[in-house]
Amino acid sequence: MGWADFQGSTHLVELETEALKYSKEPTTGPVAGLIRKIEAGKVKLEWDAKRGWLPSFQKAVGVDTASQTLVFSKTSLQREHIHPGNPRAIFFSDDVYLGYIPGSPLMEVSEVDPRLGGVFYVVEQKPTDKPVIQRVDNCLECHASSRTMGVPGHLFRSVETDRLGIMDLTTGIEPVDHRTPLSDRWGGWYVTGTHGAAQHRGNRMGDDFVQAKSNPSIGGNKTRLDEFFDPSKYPAPGSDIAALMVLGHQVHVHNFIARVHYMAAQHLAAYGHVDYLKSPVEGLVKQLLLSEEVALEHPIRGNPEFVRMFEASGPRDRNGRSLRQLDMQQRLFKHPCSFLIHSEAFRQLPGPLKQKVYRRMAEVLSGADTSDAFKQLSAGDRQSVREILSDTLEDLPPDWKDLIRPKG
Repeated sequence: MGWADFQGSTHLVELETEALKYSKEPTTGPVAGLIRKIEAGKVKLEWDAKRGWLPSFQKAVGVDTASQTLVFSKTSLQREHIHPGNPRAIFFSDDVYLGYIPGSPLMEVSEVDPRLGGVFYVVEQKPTDKPVIQRVDNCLECHASSRTMGVPGHLFRSVETDRLGIMDLTTGIEPVDHRTPLSDRWGGWYVTGTHGAAQHRGNRMGDDFVQAKSNPSIGGNKTRLDEFFDPSKYPAPGSDIAALMVLGHQVHVHNFIARVHYMAAQHLAAYGHVDYLKSPVEGLVKQLLLSEEVALEHPIRGNPEFVRMFEASGPRDRNGRSLRQLDMQQRLFKHPCSFLIHSEAFRQLPGPLKQKVYRRMAEVLSGADTSDAFKQLSAGDRQSVREILSDTLEDLPPDWKDLIRPKG
């Protein structure tokens, strides 16, 4: 796909500076908080004979089973345990990811730290009085690269595999987010849910990709995965298409937020201002308002449990509207603005940078900006988003109401 979020957006940032030291900075994310509570004896996790620490960990950090997605490409530090008959389950909330592989010695855990970006841990899957949770920075060999916008972050990729789950690197690796055509998404992943005549790369391996050229329906509209593996090994039976769509959007926007946070911290330390970050601010606004989202050609129907769970949380405006309401007919969200504007990572962006983001968003939402970059936003979209933001954000500019007054 080759998207460039802004010039230099894939260059690696310096992680150990006076402004921010990744390896030495104390983490403040949900997983770090849980570790402190366990050490202080305030929380006790329970070992499960079938799935180890996973159920108790899910409950402790608020990660719902309905978020389950399954990846069978060998793209993990435990790649030897992953194959199409034993995929890795990914469970996620807004800022925590859990990786579970039946029979593997480790559970993989990561969080989005508001200041550091992605922080990674492993949990030994063996019964003890309390779990052994270890932070592992060697994950940054892959998780701080051009594919994560040069900062510690998360990866969501689509790649062809053989029938063992080994990646075919000659076919290319596609990043997956809301800008990726559906036909390029989810290679190496299982996908359950319906999507009409639209096609994706999920549920395919080996010569399936060749056969798909003449029979593009291969792997599509699966509601069960029994033909591939034993679903009873996992907490949920599927790999939900709605969860996969949210996950792709979330991963990229979180990486973007982390990138501009690092840049803002460095610029404030060096210059005392963030005036030189116009391009990154513009890029972030485009992602928050999904300005480059690929339209859905056919309605998508995922797991109702995931939809209910996802839409239930998050703030609502005085009319009961939320940025977490899914559309899934023509686009991902009913109101085209990322729910991650309510995330802790966004809330903790340096104030001067965040105010620039708000003011640029106000130009778009008021209709003052009529450029092609935001042409997908109808007048109704702009109105609903500005009203939701007005009711649900507490740190908007003092003159926000004037800034968002409709123009024209």
